[in-house]
Amino acid sequence: MFITRLRLENWRNFREVDVPLRQRVFIVGPNASGKSNLLDAIRFLRDVANVGLKPALDLRGGISKVRALAGRQEPGLTIDVSIGETADGPPTWRYRLAIRREPAGRHRTLITEERVWNCGDLVLNRPNESDSEDDELLTQTALEQVSANRTFRDVVAFLRSVEYLHLVPQMIRYGEETRTAGTNGDPFGRGFLERIADTPTKTQERRLKKIGEQLHRVLPQFDEALKIERDSRGQPHLEARFRHWRPRGARQREDQFSDGTLRLIGLLWALMDAKGPLLLEEPELSLQTDVVSRLASMFGRVTNSRTRQVLLTTHSYDLVRDEGIEPEEILTVEPSPDGSVVRTGADDASAVAIAETGGSAGEVLLASAISRGGAQLPLNV
Repeated sequence: MFITRLRLENWRNFREVDVPLRQRVFIVGPNASGKSNLLDAIRFLRDVANVGLKPALDLRGGISKVRALAGRQEPGLTIDVSIGETADGPPTWRYRLAIRREPAGRHRTLITEERVWNCGDLVLNRPNESDSEDDELLTQTALEQVSANRTFRDVVAFLRSVEYLHLVPQMIRYGEETRTAGTNGDPFGRGFLERIADTPTKTQERRLKKIGEQLHRVLPQFDEALKIERDSRGQPHLEARFRHWRPRGARQREDQFSDGTLRLIGLLWALMDAKGPLLLEEPELSLQTDVVSRLASMFGRVTNSRTRQVLLTTHSYDLVRDEGIEPEEILTVEPSPDGSVVRTGADDASAVAIAETGGSAGEVLLASAISRGGAQLPLNV
């Protein structure tokens, strides 16, 4: 399934957002405009489905930290997602959650609206009669209550499947030494090698072979035979053969890989491994310019476009310069005194015209967003 539309009211940087989403979504804009906060709205619903409303808010410092500063006259916030079987088809499901802080008394965070639609039919409408009789029920969403979500558990499972990833190469190398319990989804790669090692052998070998082929395209000295093995202590290690400093090549482990190589391996594995939407922040970090310019097409080669959705933030002209990126796949985030504004590239006539002539809509949209955001254009991002 895919998130086909995202609507926000008073969420972090944003007073109001209403944008369609595609199978690939490239979120561009200047620093501090709210790109990460846009992704965090989806992460928040994942956390609510996994651990509950209060813990999800506590992870973010409480409702006062996620409610838009520009919306002081409105005490609550709303997140609303449409979900479809295909990225560009009609939605099958829609989930809407509105919350606010109790103005007096215990100052609880209460649900002011929770609705679920299935093919346009309303299957959940809260607050309901039970909530009126016991308002403590309004401190929990139906997503976290088995008895309440029986008719829309597909939505719950889908939201739980969302994965956020911001790989840190040092965590991949030394993650097992610093690994702690309770890491929320392991976004930084502490348990990345264990995740590969625990994958069934045939699946693991097929994916590593595919990753090796992609790496060899951009790093000719990289042998395609990428594998994972455990040492005498049972710790997993990635191994590959490099041919650039010995005639017959030499095997190296992950602690000898460059940061860029590790990040690329991690990104490609995640693209094949995750089942739900994959949220990426600045995947271009640590990667060479020529590799970054191939990322968009590389993502397409290792995923099944019918089943995977990728939403990423980027500052990189090299990444969005890919002429295969369509204007409707790009969201621009621009700061303003009344909260950041999100637009789809399909609404920009100049970007659409350039795409129709075979040019790069992404490059135009990124430059325009940064320019309107009041920031200087980077020389080489």
